[in-house]
Amino acid sequence: MGLKVGLDFGTSNSGVGISDGTHLRVLPLDKQSALPEVVKTILYITREYQHFIGQEAIELYYKHNVNRVRRYEMQWAGAIQVLASEVDYMHDVFVEVDVLKPGRLLQYLKTALRKGAGLGDITGTQIFERYYSVGDLVQAYLSALKGRAEAELGEPITGVVLGRPVKFSEDPDLDRQSQETLRQAAIEAGFQEVDFVLEPVAAALVYEQTLSQPQNALIFDFGGGTLDIAIMRLGEPGQRKIFASGGIDIAGSDFDRAIIEKRLLPHFGAGLVHHHPEITDLIEAVPDWATLPELSTPIAKRNLEKAIQAEIAPVRLKNLQALIFNDLAFEFYDHVETAKIRLSGQGATVIALQDAEIDLWELYSRAQFESDIEPYRQQIERVLLETVEASGLEPAQIQAVVKTGGSSNIPLFSAMLEKIFGPEKIKTSNAFSSVTAGLAIRAFETS
Repeated sequence: MGLKVGLDFGTSNSGVGISDGTHLRVLPLDKQSALPEVVKTILYITREYQHFIGQEAIELYYKHNVNRVRRYEMQWAGAIQVLASEVDYMHDVFVEVDVLKPGRLLQYLKTALRKGAGLGDITGTQIFERYYSVGDLVQAYLSALKGRAEAELGEPITGVVLGRPVKFSEDPDLDRQSQETLRQAAIEAGFQEVDFVLEPVAAALVYEQTLSQPQNALIFDFGGGTLDIAIMRLGEPGQRKIFASGGIDIAGSDFDRAIIEKRLLPHFGAGLVHHHPEITDLIEAVPDWATLPELSTPIAKRNLEKAIQAEIAPVRLKNLQALIFNDLAFEFYDHVETAKIRLSGQGATVIALQDAEIDLWELYSRAQFESDIEPYRQQIERVLLETVEASGLEPAQIQAVVKTGGSSNIPLFSAMLEKIFGPEKIKTSNAFSSVTAGLAIRAFETS
């Protein structure tokens, strides 16, 4: 009989845990990472359709892509039917394809699930000659993660408890479809039994182990993709109760985008390029690192070179050209995220990116960051207070506020929680592994 594990499939990070009722382990599945128990939710697919995840995926992407040679060839992409009043004919379509492109790096797979996984905005993507649906991509990631876990445990895994956000979508149909897509992806990855637990509820199970008497607790699970809240009664065996749950589609990746949009776009020509929509479209795409590699077309390169020769913000547009055509977008985004994380412990930091053809340097303060994300803070506080109201409890009746998820350490939100509930109630759990550990506990309880 196979094992049953807990698996946190997160927007930014994932992990696998197992419990036997006495011992709880979060498995070290990424030996190349500084935190082996945390596996980046990143998938790299090579031209040969090999799948790599976590730090290995990132390092292979850098090795294969940064500053590489490109060669474009015209390839047939299909045919379209042209209909006019007296004309009806088929027209072949050809596109210029980089035939030396070695692979594709994909991130935010869970975000695609939140967009509907078939009913919403994102249905899948073409990777070389194959089309991958959202479910296919999730299955590829889960399969690789399961393989690592089985190698670590030395036994087959047949059952899994998966975490899920409080809301994949505000639309109940999309929410159900997203969970079903995740379930099917897990089954296709080799899990025979698939259960779900709300992610903040999973984090609550870990906190509950520290209690000596019952408590009303609020779980503030704030990660890379969503904020999830659960208000629960904990500490009474067999009497757990969820008073209310809520969430909002705002989290760390939105803050990264805000930093780029508000502070870094001028380094790539924003505000200096006028009457050239083909260039401004490229500039406006900078906050979305996953889109930029797909914009590295011969037409885009010619447009940039023409603008640079015309001395239209040449230094800034050379930065933009290097960012796109030297495959530096992921590294750039990683530097932005790292700077955001540093601001949780210091008042200012520097965002810098240097390469042969790019030199970017920006001093960025915590005060600027808090100003840039203030609209998000207001929305988050509103959802938090609405969830408390729905629970039927007053803030004073909540005895503990448990923070988990990387974004929960941002001082602006810690201050918000302290203001509402009091600083003495704020508890900090393992930011990256508490949900994984809680899912492992539930896996044992249901095995």
